[in-house]
Amino acid sequence: MFSLHHRLEQDTFFVGDLDLCRVLLMNDAQYPWLILVPRRSDIKETIDLTETEQMMLMSEISLVSKVFKTMLRPDKLNVAALGNMVPQLHVHVIARYKDDPAWPNPVWGFVEAKPYQQGAEEEVLTQLREKLFK
Repeated sequence: MFSLHHRLEQDTFFVGDLDLCRVLLMNDAQYPWLILVPRRSDIKETIDLTETEQMMLMSEISLVSKVFKTMLRPDKLNVAALGNMVPQLHVHVIARYKDDPAWPNPVWGFVEAKPYQQGAEEEVLTQLREKLFK
């Protein structure tokens, strides 16, 4: 049975579910940042997924990346699955700009997260849902 790691639960907003992955918006207004979490139990690595699920994951990463590229026109898309702090398999898709606070460094630990102002995430969530789940 799928359950979301408590750290992902507390640091994100629910966007929606694709065929394989739960899509989450990271609560850091400095970066457009989505996290894809395969809805499978006890999965830590991409190799723990079946081959079909691995292809689905790549397809969903591509979908989210294309939406970000079209919507946001970033200078670069960062896509990563690290799992050092949260062992549950999850993939970060982050739109990066040359003028963002951490550029050109990774976003992790470079500057403190700046949570969305209360309610400000709703506009972002609405736009994402319209593009990802039409």
